[in-house]
Amino acid sequence: MTEASPVRVELLEKRLSLVAALSGLNAEAMKWTQLLGAIEMDILRMELEIGRSGTSEQLVRDLHGAETSAASIRTALSDCEERIAAAERQVDEVDRLLAAA
Repeated sequence: MTEASPVRVELLEKRLSLVAALSGLNAEAMKWTQLLGAIEMDILRMELEIGRSGTSEQLVRDLHGAETSAASIRTALSDCEERIAAAERQVDEVDRLLAAA
């Protein structure tokens, strides 16, 4: 087996680190997606209850709170997706450098 150049070893270590970070970001995105799904189910449940029984102050407050939470989660998920895209670009760049090394 031939010895890898120091530059190649450094690039491989960087790639490993980036892939680990990317894995963490994907786990975070999954968490936000699951949380959003749960909140959206609550919103649907409350909307159905309003349709069946009419509105009450408490139900309207709960619905508004759930919609606010869903909006915050969507923002967090979008931010996470942007970080994933940036990390993927970094991995692609390291891959190009490795191919050239």
